[in-house]
Amino acid sequence: MASSTTYLHAETSTAEGANGARYAYRRLGSTGGRPLVLLQHFRGNLDNWDHALIDPLAESRDVITFDNVGVGATTGRTPSTIAQMADDAIVFIEALGLDRIDLLGFSIGSFVAQEVALTRAALVTKLVLASTAPQGAPGMHGWAPDIIAAVGEPETGAEGVLHAFYTDSAASQAAGQQSLSRIFGGRTEGRDTPTGWQTRNAQYDSVLKWGTPDFGLLQRLAAIEQPVFVANGDDDRMILPWYSHLTASLIPDAFVKLYPDSAHGFLFQHAQEFAADVHKFLDA
Repeated sequence: MASSTTYLHAETSTAEGANGARYAYRRLGSTGGRPLVLLQHFRGNLDNWDHALIDPLAESRDVITFDNVGVGATTGRTPSTIAQMADDAIVFIEALGLDRIDLLGFSIGSFVAQEVALTRAALVTKLVLASTAPQGAPGMHGWAPDIIAAVGEPETGAEGVLHAFYTDSAASQAAGQQSLSRIFGGRTEGRDTPTGWQTRNAQYDSVLKWGTPDFGLLQRLAAIEQPVFVANGDDDRMILPWYSHLTASLIPDAFVKLYPDSAHGFLFQHAQEFAADVHKFLDA
């Protein structure tokens, strides 16, 4: 069950999946209502969620973060397709005994969230897609050279994250530095296992497959009937904001919000506002 602790002090638990994987996860917040399950970004683990976002999300709902197969402390090998990642996410949700959830996916996690909603529609009530793009969209076959160089090297440093996740403005860079300080300087004990090179390669392979142009695949999103909130920064250089509009245009019940002077990490830069928007959407 969830608890009232903060994300900074949330314990890491494990759940045994029917696929043989032992999933690492954290759960906090209110025990009432539908749980909100979060799907993480490229190479991210449990510790890469900013508690400035997680804590306000958990003020009035049950919030669950987890490492998918092969990521961080979860056992197994990371698959190289979004479809398999979605299947593995469903196994984790089943392992917790959940039958109705809300789902928030960030970056590559938003691709997985789309696939979960398409694969197991009855499981998902509402969907939040942060920094997203639809499968088969043009121009998504890999990221710009400066972006993959910033976040795709064996060791990703603060400078690379600030370049890929934040704009060049002084305000956005300062917000990024504050977020990194919270993420890497907050929890001192019980930190998650860093993601490995196998995960990096498998996840980027999955991004390339997802982004291979195929206009026929765009129509798949018409099958998502749940209400969907699509969000991004207005200057995201990793997944361009126009993909948010494209995604929303393909889903029958979706709307878009772009956050000012922000990029891929908008949800950490504008954590309080985004959390309030998520609550408003999920409670409506």
